[in-house]
Amino acid sequence: MIETAPIHFAPILKSVIWGGDKIATFKNIETTQTSIGESWEISAVPGANSVVDRGRYEGLTLTELVEKFGAELVGGPVYEKYGNLFPLLVKIIDAQADLSVQVHPDDALAEARHGCKGKTEMWHIIDTAPGAKIYAGLAEALSPDNYERRVADNTIMEAIAAYDSAPGQTYFLPAGRIHAIGAGNLLAEIQQTSDITYRIYDYDRRDAQGTPRELHTEQARDAIDYTVLPDYRTSPKAEGALVECDYFDVFRTEVSSGETAAIPYTRESFTILMCLGGEATILHPDGTTYVMRRGDTLLYPAVVKGLQAVTNEERAILLSAQA
Repeated sequence: MIETAPIHFAPILKSVIWGGDKIATFKNIETTQTSIGESWEISAVPGANSVVDRGRYEGLTLTELVEKFGAELVGGPVYEKYGNLFPLLVKIIDAQADLSVQVHPDDALAEARHGCKGKTEMWHIIDTAPGAKIYAGLAEALSPDNYERRVADNTIMEAIAAYDSAPGQTYFLPAGRIHAIGAGNLLAEIQQTSDITYRIYDYDRRDAQGTPRELHTEQARDAIDYTVLPDYRTSPKAEGALVECDYFDVFRTEVSSGETAAIPYTRESFTILMCLGGEATILHPDGTTYVMRRGDTLLYPAVVKGLQAVTNEERAILLSAQA
């Protein structure tokens, strides 16, 4: 039987050309790595499988945990749907420079082309620098031919909706929606377990050898959802619900000093809990507790229900996700 204690993984830090210096400070970790653009908090992506770094299961990978405990860990419906594939990938992203403009295929297209799941994802903004932007969706109608022309003549950004980003904003990005993270954003990303990305545009940037990064113009053409919406920002729903879709439910829970807040449990699923601000004590149904600090990410097995949070600080901000 699986333990009901939370499971903590060693973050997988990725240095990239657009990365900054905020993640180590945000997570309060010491590292000699520089230009850290991503911290993969919980991952079952092949080649980047999270490893438990404390407690009874220390040294086991996330995939090994799923194989060992199955539905006890992930929940019956989740295990029935995904088997030994842990379905979510959770990251913290620090963009010191603009990321490339991208789109991801849906499940059907990804399965046909790559033999894997597609990628639906969401962003929740943690912090921003002045002038930071988020690019999501289309600002004007495009046909597939017009899309290719705009990529070729470097005018594609004119057709993409742009928003001034601010802490607390959420952007839901279903497969097919064009998107890009602008410079100056620190955010949490929750997505399907998939690393399939089609790069549409990279601002004509060159590497040290003068070579542009590869674009996937033709592959993206068939993956893009060309529907134009009036606004691509996601408004919070009742009781802190940020996103509810086929692949995940994500909630934001704010707890103030002297209050007790319940962590939503909306599916028979594991719960991923992230602390995005302050410090919170997580109250477990068995009477034990765990102190989460800013930058912490925990995985609670599906058998754990009824989590609550308290704080001695003015405010703590928690993000929770279920599949």
